[in-house]
Amino acid sequence: MAYFKITLMRSAIGLPKPIGGVLKSLGLRKRMATVYQPVRQDVAGKIMAVKELVDVQEVEKPLTNAEMRALRRPDPGFYVESRGVQRFDTTE
Repeated sequence: MAYFKITLMRSAIGLPKPIGGVLKSLGLRKRMATVYQPVRQDVAGKIMAVKELVDVQEVEKPLTNAEMRALRRPDPGFYVESRGVQRFDTTE
């Protein structure tokens, strides 16, 4: 079964109330929040109603919260390849 990965990219503040209701029915409350919905006609219709506000991808399986958190974790920024040159004591 395929799923829609729906991410809210823009806020619904200032838009008509029905738009906010569509977002709530999809399970989206905050910007940059991601939800997974099964590929169905009613979900596709809701997505079309708010297509300017969301980013949609079709995926094979939904990710768990722990998997999504691991994907957002940044690269450490550095890697230690070796200890470098051995230091010599100059006090002798």
